[in-house]
Amino acid sequence: MNDMTCIIIGGGHAGLGVLKAIKETTRGMTKGRRIRFVLFDKQPGHVRKVMMFRPATSGEEIIVPWTHYCSEGVEFVQGTVTSVESGEKRIRYTDAQGNEARFRYDLLVVAVGSIVRRPDPDQGGIALTDPQAAAGIRERWRANLQKAAGETNPEERKRLMTIAVAGAGISGVETSAELALAMRKEAAALGLSLSDTSVYLLNAQERLFTGGPEKAGRKLEQTLSECGVTVLHNRKVMREEAGVVTLSNGDCLDVGLCVWTIGLIPNPALRSMGLPLTPEGQVLVDECYRVQGSPGVYSIGDCARIVDPKTGKVDQMTCFEAGIQGNRLGKIVMADLEGRPAPIHKALKNNMDAFNIGLGENRGFLWARKWGLDFIITGKLAWKAKKLVWDYASLLR
Repeated sequence: MNDMTCIIIGGGHAGLGVLKAIKETTRGMTKGRRIRFVLFDKQPGHVRKVMMFRPATSGEEIIVPWTHYCSEGVEFVQGTVTSVESGEKRIRYTDAQGNEARFRYDLLVVAVGSIVRRPDPDQGGIALTDPQAAAGIRERWRANLQKAAGETNPEERKRLMTIAVAGAGISGVETSAELALAMRKEAAALGLSLSDTSVYLLNAQERLFTGGPEKAGRKLEQTLSECGVTVLHNRKVMREEAGVVTLSNGDCLDVGLCVWTIGLIPNPALRSMGLPLTPEGQVLVDECYRVQGSPGVYSIGDCARIVDPKTGKVDQMTCFEAGIQGNRLGKIVMADLEGRPAPIHKALKNNMDAFNIGLGENRGFLWARKWGLDFIITGKLAWKAKKLVWDYASLLR
């Protein structure tokens, strides 16, 4: 009897999670047929997207080779999937050399995730979108500090040593903290005054951490201040031009660099695949992650609109929720293959029962609510908790 082919498009946190879940749930077999797993991704390795700020600050490598995940029964194909032909049960893709090809499947999981929202080209700055952009950010601020070391004009020197981070979500908070710490370290090595280094975090909201208690937001801001970050609330970056950042309230900041961290959008690659999408560009799925009108096709993670059928609550675009979806999809696939009722999606009771941020080596912020009480932990313990989350998301533990 022929093997069954299960293709997973996307080797991000959701794709790796569901690959592991289906493989373990089915044990690589169904009804006497061996399941052949094929992972498609355009990158040469798994990108640890939740740690994108690391190459921008320390130069750390955040791409894990596919060999770490491709065990027995799992193949990797580097390429970009261009369309899903669900009637013929095949995909079209362009390989790493630019050649077009097709691949048949029996089961297909679309988990192409999201991309970082980019500002308009005329808004200037650099968006923290991928490892290459992150490396460019690091090269830029380090070059600015080297220029500052030879600059005699104090105002120009301070400008070169100033960074604005636009967007105060988790990515913006973590990026600003690590940039501030990295800049201080580099400035000290160059003999520059640490007081001249400035990192501004521009927050469009009234406070940080609007999903939790106000005291947690205040504590987070205090911790950021200790790292060397100044948070400016109710201010949105409009544009950066010639070293000047213009804010929504009319104020301006003289900066050497502006970094954009303004949220995520569903992967635009979905729009060419021929799958049913929401107006926002997410795949339409039922309560069991099955793609509407496409037998044998499922979708999870940031690229899918996943709704709790009982509460109407929509899952957020986080690696934590993607991990839960992946584990559940393993059970759903097994149930569908065996022709029995499959488990349905169930949203977390409260997405904000815990909130964890990394703020540099041995620095972190952890808020949790239990028994109606708020717990806030900072420092090394919170850092270790965050590191566990990062490693869990990338199946490194």
